[in-house]
Amino acid sequence: MTTLVLTVVGDDRQGLVAAVADVVTAHGGNWENSQLAELSGAFAGIIEVSVGDDRVEELRAALGALDGLLTVTTHAGGAGTKDAAPPRSFSFRVLGNDHPGIVREVSSTLSAHGLSIERMTTETRDAAMSGGRLFEATIAAEVPASVDVDAVQAALERLAAEIQVDVTREP
Repeated sequence: MTTLVLTVVGDDRQGLVAAVADVVTAHGGNWENSQLAELSGAFAGIIEVSVGDDRVEELRAALGALDGLLTVTTHAGGAGTKDAAPPRSFSFRVLGNDHPGIVREVSSTLSAHGLSIERMTTETRDAAMSGGRLFEATIAAEVPASVDVDAVQAALERLAAEIQVDVTREP
């Protein structure tokens, strides 16, 4: 079996997920994992599928036929370089007044400490009392066994003070 990771993007409308699922199933693929979302009228997602080695190119070609409905890009799945010990999870929340650069600063701090972001959701919304905008992010990262979690926590706390946001570690 081959693992493919599909990225899909298009104007949001009814039936997009069904269209991709129909093609995957019709070509012997199995839908494994996905993250799909609608934002500002656009639909986007990432989907992991498995398919027999002999049907990979057939599936890729069939997904290409969805062009016009969705833009689908296929990527070969696979594991990256890992430490010998399994990684640990590190989850936290960022909350503060919205301003440019928050995601860049937080992601750069994580990267500098060898962490890989597994999941991240962000949102901006009106701040009820101040009239400004609030930024909120929930981030889950993989911490290799060789990385000191306390050092990452300290770096995030220093960053939070610099960019004036709250960073709260989640259990």
